Amino acid sequence: MFFGSIPALVTPFKGGRIDEDAYASFVDWQIEQGSNGLVPCGTTGENATLTDEEHKRLITIAVETANGRVPVLAGCGANDTAKAIKLTKAAMEAGADAALHVPPYYNRPNQDGIYAHLAAVADLGFPIVLYNVPSRTITDIAVETMGRLAALEAVIGVKDATGNLARVTAQRLACGTDFVQLSGNDDMALGFNVMGGVGCVSVTADVAPKLCSDFQAATREGRWDDALALQDRLYPLHAALFSDASPAPAKYALSRIRPEFPGELRLPMTEASDASKRAIDEALEIAGLTG
Repeated sequence: MFFGSIPALVTPFKGGRIDEDAYASFVDWQIEQGSNGLVPCGTTGENATLTDEEHKRLITIAVETANGRVPVLAGCGANDTAKAIKLTKAAMEAGADAALHVPPYYNRPNQDGIYAHLAAVADLGFPIVLYNVPSRTITDIAVETMGRLAALEAVIGVKDATGNLARVTAQRLACGTDFVQLSGNDDMALGFNVMGGVGCVSVTADVAPKLCSDFQAATREGRWDDALALQDRLYPLHAALFSDASPAPAKYALSRIRPEFPGELRLPMTEASDASKRAIDEALEIAGLTG
C-alpha cells in the first residue's frame, strides 16, 4: 500500500486557523508532482498544536482531495492510549487508509508497555504503521518488540527514524519480507532503500515532490547511478530543512517556490533564523528549484 515518496504534509495556517483551501491545493500539487502517498497530521504538520476537530478535518481534506489517487497515512500518535485510539477512530471515520503511531513519549513505558499501547490500537483492526523516532520520543521500539507487533494483523510496517541503517535488515529478519519499511530520514533514504526499504516519509518532498518521487522511482527500478545523482542534488536541501526547528525551514522554503502558501506557524514554533533561510536559499538553487 505504501511505497515511494510520501510527504509529511505541513499544515497551512492563516490568522491562527487552518487555511483549508491552501491545504487542498497543496495536496493536489503533491499528487500531480508524483508523490506516492500523503501523511497529514504528523510532526511536520504541527500535530502537537492541533485540536481533535482540526486533526480530523485535515485528514478528511487530504482523503477527499486525494480521491483514491494515493493512500493517506494519518498521524494518530499519542502518549495516552485512550487518546491514540480516539484519534485512530477519527482517522477511520475520515476515510484514511492507515494510521501512523509513535511509542508513548514523555511517560516512556518499557518495552512491554510500548507493546501493550500499540497492540491496544491494533485491536481496532485498522492498518497501522509504526513510527520509531527515538530523538523525539526518547523511547525506542526494540527489534524484538517490533517483531511481536508485526505478528499482529493490523501492524503493516514502520517509519524508521532511528538513523541506524542496520535496523532495516534486523527488522526484516524479525518482521518478515512483507513488512513495509519506510525511512524517516531524507538524508539516509538512499542507503535505507539499498538495505531493503521501499520508500520515505519525507519532509523534503513538501518542497521538492517531483525530485523526491524521481529519486524513489530510481531506487525502486535499480537505477542506482540516477538515484545517487539525485541524492547529491537533494542533499543540501535535506540538511537545510533541519537547520532550524522543523517545520519552520520547510514553510520558509515553500514560501520561496509557492508564494501563495501561508508560512504562518503556531507557537511554540517560530520563524526560521536568518542563517537557516540563507542555507535554504542556497539549497533550493542547487536543487534547481529557484531562478
